[in-house]
Amino acid sequence: MEDSTEFILQDQGSRMVHSSKDNPVLTVATGALLAGLYGIWTMFALPGFRKVPRRLKVPYLPSSKAQIVNVMQLLEGRRGKLVDLGSGDGRLVFAAYSVGLQCTGFEINSMLLAYARVKARWTGVPPRQANFVNKDFWKTDLSNYNNVTVFLAPGLMEVLCEKLLRELPDDACVVACRFPFPQWPHRASQGDGLDQAWAYDISTVRSALGQA
Repeated sequence: MEDSTEFILQDQGSRMVHSSKDNPVLTVATGALLAGLYGIWTMFALPGFRKVPRRLKVPYLPSSKAQIVNVMQLLEGRRGKLVDLGSGDGRLVFAAYSVGLQCTGFEINSMLLAYARVKARWTGVPPRQANFVNKDFWKTDLSNYNNVTVFLAPGLMEVLCEKLLRELPDDACVVACRFPFPQWPHRASQGDGLDQAWAYDISTVRSALGQA
């Protein structure tokens, strides 16, 4: 997704520069505009810039309202601590907090992190109930959480499943948005198309994979 966006920007830039090659002022203005647009896109879409390896990066894609509703239905009746891996602007964390879960959002994009923290303060959300941390979850032990939500690119799901199986407690529930874990049997799903979400019980997954 990152490469395709860069290609589009470069392609559009080449067209504009080609059409304005006889007008140096227009060429300079076009270059400045493209540079500015690319800078803004980089700040918001690419999390953490170079803090994580390129293969583990994913651009920011906010969850839709339908996705959040589907996730919350799959988390119905759950208690304890929830972690959102790549929490973006915090919308899913706020939804989970509203039903009584103690939530932590991991986000390394400083712009999105600042937005979520400001919104939490503005709306009076207690930090102990909904907290946003500037940490790389790939390097963090997640064994303290019994609820996990994730919305990542398909290529990362197989890498993530190894980490979750290694660290999560047996009673943990994992909810994946849009892209399921390829080898995991799911307990339930909600929605369809781009808004679909899947729920997995770690104990069931471990039994199915022979890791009980």
